[in-house]
Amino acid sequence: MIDEQTKSKSSGSSGSFWRELPILLVVALVVAFLVRAFVVQTFFIPSQSMEHTLNIDDRVLVNKLVYDFRDPHRGEVIVFVSPESWRSDPNEKDFIKRVIGVPGDHITCCDPQGRIQINGHPLDEPYILPNTDHTGQNAAPQDFDIVVPEGRLWVMGDNRYSSGDSLQNWRAHNNSDINQATIPIDSVVGRAFVLFWPFDRMRWLSVPDSYESVPAPTG
Repeated sequence: MIDEQTKSKSSGSSGSFWRELPILLVVALVVAFLVRAFVVQTFFIPSQSMEHTLNIDDRVLVNKLVYDFRDPHRGEVIVFVSPESWRSDPNEKDFIKRVIGVPGDHITCCDPQGRIQINGHPLDEPYILPNTDHTGQNAAPQDFDIVVPEGRLWVMGDNRYSSGDSLQNWRAHNNSDINQATIPIDSVVGRAFVLFWPFDRMRWLSVPDSYESVPAPTG
């Protein structure tokens, strides 16, 4: 038999929970906002430029904190605020591409095997979408020879023949304005580190092994 004192305690605990619930909800919303704003955010893929590493409507998680402590590395997939001149739609803002070159890198294409070379080192890129609609299997639709400026990145999509990236904008400016063809490091939002949707394609977006042997710039 429950006495009156026990009933009173039970009633008090229940009342306390309902009084605290709004506070708990507010705290949870604030934490979720802070995580999204400063730590991790989801992005969906709107175009075919990263196929088939990332397909249209895939969802990725982006670490927004990592580049507060270091600069992007070659081979990482990043989200960045696109230069206005890169946008075919004024509402387009966040782009996702792979970092190919960092400041000081001398990047050329293509060698006799159709590969990009970074600081003289040929890059094997098995993630590139096969070039079924064009002649050859080169790593880029056009030869180029550039040096990445200080504070900027050369980025490319994995679907090299259908990507609004550094090479496309290099060509658009007659192979003459390297600043228009690269992005500032401080425009990078974060690193895409996992493909989480759809579930049957879930995987880590790790840096391919071929980037490990790229030497540092000599200039």
